[in-house]
Amino acid sequence: MLKPLEQYTLFLRSFATLFLNKNMNAIKKILGIVWILLALATAYFGIGVLGLPKLSSGNQEDLVFGIIIMGVLTPIITGGLLIFGKYALEGEYGE
Repeated sequence: MLKPLEQYTLFLRSFATLFLNKNMNAIKKILGIVWILLALATAYFGIGVLGLPKLSSGNQEDLVFGIIIMGVLTPIITGGLLIFGKYALEGEYGE
């Protein structure tokens, strides 16, 4: 016979498993949309706020920073977030 504490933990564990199995796919799809929107925001910020103004300033330090932001960081960050969001929307992270 199980003790009351063991019964309670067993109940919580089974309830959490049922709840997460039903709602986890919906949460993953919602977060996929969030990742895609975040990728669009980072693309805008990387190009419009950090990249182009630094490239057009004429200062050598700003030019190097703008090239690094526009050519290296923005594509890597934006591409990674887009791919992660796409896979989350398609359900690739399911069990």
